Parts: sequence; structure tokens; C-alpha cells
Amino acid sequence: MHRLLQLTLDFFDSTPSAPAPATGPRERPGRQPRPKAAPPVSTSVDTAERLDTVLAPASFRHPRANREAVLGDAVVAYEFRRGRHRNIGFMVGPEGLTVSAPKWVPLYEVDAALQDKSGWITRKLGDAHERHQRAESARIDWRDGAMFPFLGEQVIVVLDPRHAFDEIGAVLNTEGDALPGVPRHTLHVGLPQNAQAEQVRDAVQAWLMRQAKRLFAERLDHFAPQLGVKWRKLVLSNAGTRWGTAHSDGLIRLNWRLIHFRLPVIDYVVAHELSHLRVMDHSPRFWDTVSTVVPEYAQLRRQLKDEALAPW
Repeated sequence: MHRLLQLTLDFFDSTPSAPAPATGPRERPGRQPRPKAAPPVSTSVDTAERLDTVLAPASFRHPRANREAVLGDAVVAYEFRRGRHRNIGFMVGPEGLTVSAPKWVPLYEVDAALQDKSGWITRKLGDAHERHQRAESARIDWRDGAMFPFLGEQVIVVLDPRHAFDEIGAVLNTEGDALPGVPRHTLHVGLPQNAQAEQVRDAVQAWLMRQAKRLFAERLDHFAPQLGVKWRKLVLSNAGTRWGTAHSDGLIRLNWRLIHFRLPVIDYVVAHELSHLRVMDHSPRFWDTVSTVVPEYAQLRRQLKDEALAPW
């Protein structure tokens, strides 16, 4: 059955593969030819619909998938790239698995590398899927009474049409009393009760971005002298996978959504990027630099990775 499956996959695979080796001289009498191992199962995604009768639907599918592989008990549809790489590389992100390989590497070597890394790949894909599920379950319904995280605490949106808040858009009230487990902070937004969800979301985002710009600048000013560096400009980003970047000219980019996290987590990211102005890599010397101002950086880094934020 396995041979029949492999023949079916080979028949449907439209991706060019390495040429078969030329036939060698005949074996001497009495010597049995060495059996060849069957290559790992891998298919072109262009034939996915035809292969549905043979393979189970993909357990993990990248939106730009162009190849598939059976890794353990999972069928993984991944994005495959050719380029000027030195080695075969694997990256698991929010969208799924991306595999990159040098132009000269034949596909059977890529398939073998996938099988060799199958445990790591499926584990990372499972973790990413779990984080995505948690994020989707936390998706915010933008209306009066909606809740969102701000500096690690939940805030309740209050649509308050009596006030326009023309200059600042919204006002945070932190003096309210609440029952245990109930958010005590409220954000009063100058919108009518029948405001559209997009209006509420945009008003809250604008307020959060203002808070982020102010707070991030304060934390940059706090840590820069301690690290002996100078930052030149702060830019808020909305990157999907990066919390921050640093340029050698002193430009710092920080994701505005960091404002959702507790201050210690924000401080870790700020110190991380400022440390790059001294060490532009992730060598042991870099992490030693970070630890001089944020000793507990490893724990905070894990929190940043593990906590799932609601999609906007």
C-alpha cells in the first residue's frame, strides 16, 4: 500500500526534482543489489485536490503553501522558497511553516531534512496553532462594555456621547471601585451608543497609541543612560511578528501593541532594543548587556511569547 501511495504521489507531483542517477554496471553474480530507501512522502500543493482521495486534509496549511509533506501523523502544507541560502532553513510563524533552500539542493534532500526535523516542526506548529486559538477566543467585540488590556489590566469601554473629548479622544478613569475579578478601569470614549464597531475600535486604538508613544519615550530615556547609549527617534510600528527593531543610527521602532503588557515586559523590550545600539547581534555579550538593566529578562521574554493578544 505504501508503494502504491508513493507511486500515486510521484505521478501527481509537478515540482521538478533531481535527475535520477545513471544506471551503473551490472552487479557481479551472487551479489544482491542494495535496496534503496523510499523517499519521504512530499507533494506539490497544486495537486492537493486530486490527492484528497489518498491523503488526509492538511493538519497545518500555510496560506501560500506550494508543497506538502507527511510529518509523523500530520500532513503539513508549507511555503517552499528557493534563494541564495547556504543551508536548508525552517521557520514556523503565525501563518505556518516556511522552508527555504539553496537553488542547487535537490528536492529529495529537502524532504529528508523535513523528516529529520519533523518532531520540532510539528511541535512548533502545534504551539502556534494553540496561540492562534487563544487569540481568536479573546477577540474583542467593539461596543459599549467591551474590554481590552492596558498595561496588564483589563479596561472597560464606556461610550459617553455627552463629551466629545476633542483634543484627546478619550479619558481613562482609574478611580472606580469594582468587585473582585471585575475591571476597575474605564475608558470613556466620546461616541454615541449606536457607534459602529470600527469607530469604537479606531477610537480606542488611537488612544492606546498615544499612551504608547508617551510611555515608550519615557522608558527609553530611563534605560539609555544606564546602557551608555543614545536613541535618536522613536517610531511606532504595527508589525505582525516583531516587537521592536533598532538601527545603528539610533532609530528605535516599537510595536504599539506592547502597551497591552505589564510595564516589566515593556521594559524588557525597550532594554532589548537599546542594547542593540551596543551589540548588534544576539551573542552572549548582547544578553549580558540586557541583563545589566533587566536581570529577569528570560522570564519576561517567555511571557511575551506565551501571552496571546486578541487580534485587531
